[in-house]
Amino acid sequence: MSRFGASAASPRAPIVPDALPEVLFDLESEDLHEKVMFAGADLSGVFAQSVEFAQVRFRSARLAGATLPKVRLTDCAVERCDWSNVRAENATMERVAITGCRMTGLAWNGGLLRDVTVTDGKLDLTNWRMARFDAVALTGCNLSGADFGNADLRGARFTDCDLTGAQFSGATMQGARFERCDLSGIGGITSWTGAIVHPDDLIGLSYVLAGALGIVVKS
Repeated sequence: MSRFGASAASPRAPIVPDALPEVLFDLESEDLHEKVMFAGADLSGVFAQSVEFAQVRFRSARLAGATLPKVRLTDCAVERCDWSNVRAENATMERVAITGCRMTGLAWNGGLLRDVTVTDGKLDLTNWRMARFDAVALTGCNLSGADFGNADLRGARFTDCDLTGAQFSGATMQGARFERCDLSGIGGITSWTGAIVHPDDLIGLSYVLAGALGIVVKS
């Protein structure tokens, strides 16, 4: 249990086999990749629609600049990958563990994340507009400048994250949890009704609230 209330639903871990054959080839629309490993693969800039990955491990794989609308990942592990500027609108992650990845500029708008953990990720300037977070835990992530506009964050938990300048306008926040996060300069503070914030984060949040109310803070 968290020090500041009952804990949110914990994400279920992905089921990924330990031994997987390695593959290295281009992606094509409506491909299904199952029980394989993409290790060191460079798929930068690829376009493929409605691709599905099931029980797949991505290790040091590069998809920078790829366009993958409606991609679906189920029971996947993503480790030390570069997915910066990937465009994946209306996509799905379910039971996915992401660790130590660079995802600057990733667009997952309109998508679904269910039972997802993201640890030590660089997710600055990412786009999560209108996405749904269901049992999602983000820990030690750089989310500065991220856009959560109109997202459903009721199942999200942020721990030790940098959310400087992140936008939350129109987001659904009831039950979203924040612990030891940098909330400086966030936007859309009026959408935070029902969010659960750790006492250690209140000082930074108070400046945002004061600004939204037109209060000038002077020493």
